[in-house]
Amino acid sequence: MARYELIMPKMGESVAEATIIKWVKNIGEKIEADDNILEIATDKVDSEVPSPVSGTLVETFFGENDVVQVGATIAIIETAVAEDPVSSPEPESQIKIDEPQAEELPDLDLVNATLGRTETAPAPIKSSGIRFYSPLVRTIAESENISSAELDSIQGTGSEGRVTKQDILAYVEQRASGNVVATPVKVAEPVQSATVTQPATAAAPKTSPSPSTIEIKTPAVSVGGADEIIEMDRMRKLIADHMVMSKHVSPHVTSFVEADVTNIVQWREKVKKSFEKREGEKITFTPIFIEAVAKAIKDLPMVNVSVDGTKIIIRKNINIGMATALPSGNLIVPVIKNADQMNLVGLTKSVNDLANRARNNKLQPDEIQGGTFTLTNVGSFGNVMGTPIINQPQAAILAVGAIKKKPAVIETEFGDVIAIRHMMFLSLSYDHRVVDGSLGGSFVRKVADYLEAFDPNRDI
Repeated sequence: MARYELIMPKMGESVAEATIIKWVKNIGEKIEADDNILEIATDKVDSEVPSPVSGTLVETFFGENDVVQVGATIAIIETAVAEDPVSSPEPESQIKIDEPQAEELPDLDLVNATLGRTETAPAPIKSSGIRFYSPLVRTIAESENISSAELDSIQGTGSEGRVTKQDILAYVEQRASGNVVATPVKVAEPVQSATVTQPATAAAPKTSPSPSTIEIKTPAVSVGGADEIIEMDRMRKLIADHMVMSKHVSPHVTSFVEADVTNIVQWREKVKKSFEKREGEKITFTPIFIEAVAKAIKDLPMVNVSVDGTKIIIRKNINIGMATALPSGNLIVPVIKNADQMNLVGLTKSVNDLANRARNNKLQPDEIQGGTFTLTNVGSFGNVMGTPIINQPQAAILAVGAIKKKPAVIETEFGDVIAIRHMMFLSLSYDHRVVDGSLGGSFVRKVADYLEAFDPNRDI
């Protein structure tokens, strides 16, 4: 009998840990190759971990809700065939997931996308020993100018003394108030940011704190006898953190336009039955909107950017995320990669496939990362417009409202007439650090122009 080590698989380039949600198999249970052994969750997506071998589950090293580092041994499977226990495949070979393209920044760890949070990863902060830090902890340390020596001095409350997000945020608050003195180290290391000249181990000044160190206190909430208290689920916590972070990072500005989409409504009504019969897919308005957005990005590429400090990263790929509501009430943003290279049939199939698998929790990690622009359809909830929050590290997000019949003035060769038209509001929220009102307003107007110019006689 041989003992096979089951390793926590890697679930994406920037994912360093995962939470065990549920053990599907119990100790002593027989397992066939490719049987699902456990369910895990990262801050991007939930997944199942299959067994690469047949045998019996004889030992587990972690329980449900435990956070486990990628590459750690999580279970032992006893197999009937003798094999070298050290020859267990690398984590990537257990769950094959396409890595993001080299030019894309690693994911910020959202909802998030789970909401598809893609963000620039900071330069790695190396420990003086073998202590592990998650990408999120390293990101916070980088943004707060915490050196590796200072980071090593933080007392962790996680598994095996791991520094958690709560630990480092608490440390930042204490440092801002001047109540923290880092544990002395043999060699003082400079802070990550070149703009700060004092050692990172020194206490932060008590006066004039920088915006990133200002303490924000949540208001006290009273609870009445008739009130019900429920705990946020994991995804809702991630969404909440991502939304607060986005508002803190980007100064949001929103521009609005109204578009006449009568041609689109009439065309869809005319072709939807034949389209479904021929393609086996229902055609919605979403792929038409995505097509218009992709065209507008080609005309105005400075909207398709990310900000890394003082650098602007212009994305050459047009990867459009589409915000999708889940049955749980949460939100996820699957991404259509290279949307500008697809025709309307391809976009329709991609939209329907991603939306269906998102609602059934079947998305792969790579399918919710790498987005460069996001579209959200608030009209599906009957809203005429919205002011969406930017999905970091993107620079803009477009909301499309409900399509309503309205009387509108139409210019004809015989003069102006009033007619009933299908009208829709579009609202673009953008990062005012890099997208000014002229560009933002021009972009949303460009999208509207493409929608209004839709050919009602277009072939499928």
